[in-house]
Amino acid sequence: MTIDAPYRLPAELEGTILGRIVAARIPEIEEARTKFPVESIEMALDRAPRIRLLKRSLIRKPGIIAEIKRASPSAGLLRPALDPAAVAAEYQRAGAAAISVLTEATYFQGNLEILAALRWQTRLPLLRKDFIVDAYQVLEARLAGADAVLLIAALLPGDRLGALRRCVEEQGMDALVEVRDDRDLERALEAGSTLIGVNNRDLKTFEVSLEVSRRLAPRLPREIVAVAESGLRSPEDVASLADAGFRGFLIGEALMRSASPGGTLEKFVSILDKRGR
Repeated sequence: MTIDAPYRLPAELEGTILGRIVAARIPEIEEARTKFPVESIEMALDRAPRIRLLKRSLIRKPGIIAEIKRASPSAGLLRPALDPAAVAAEYQRAGAAAISVLTEATYFQGNLEILAALRWQTRLPLLRKDFIVDAYQVLEARLAGADAVLLIAALLPGDRLGALRRCVEEQGMDALVEVRDDRDLERALEAGSTLIGVNNRDLKTFEVSLEVSRRLAPRLPREIVAVAESGLRSPEDVASLADAGFRGFLIGEALMRSASPGGTLEKFVSILDKRGR
């Protein structure tokens, strides 16, 4: 399972924040591939943990995908003394539908080892959130215990988006395909995506607006499971986007900055529970 063509950053992303992040990511992928070749991962995949499906969870009941990240390029250091296991336990008690784990090291101070450790410390589905451009990253995500993988449409030109979506699903995981505009959405649908995240953050400038989700919501087919990502700061934000048809809500910064991530999450979960009664 390989995607033979070498990855090329789309020209429109050169010089952007997203472009710089991916440029730093490429040599890290190659270094990992050298240390732990694809053949070695494939031999170990029969020991990978059983999948907990994210999409199925959101179809059953709208919910919050609560994020674990120590830092971000736009907000800087969010939680210097982050204890991922303790935060994951708070999220689980508070009623999260799933946990998103940032595994990019340079800009977000994450790593795949955090996700691998959490696999045995929570019963919730785990989303690997990273800058995935190569099938190798999909395999290492599966081996680490990820249940879903984020694919950013803007990063994956041509048929690479569809190829990586198939790669993720061949491993039994869900592919959460992230879009930002009409062009991204059209490509995601053409690629066969059924779990789509609308990112309210512009990854070129890192500016945030919930109007992105509100604008794209009517363009999402009914059969799509839609997730609103970024900029959700209050339960009222979640309620308004639930009204627009979203079933998942990925929340990071509001939780990571809170003195009590679980307590803050409970307020978001409560608003969805009230709507479901």
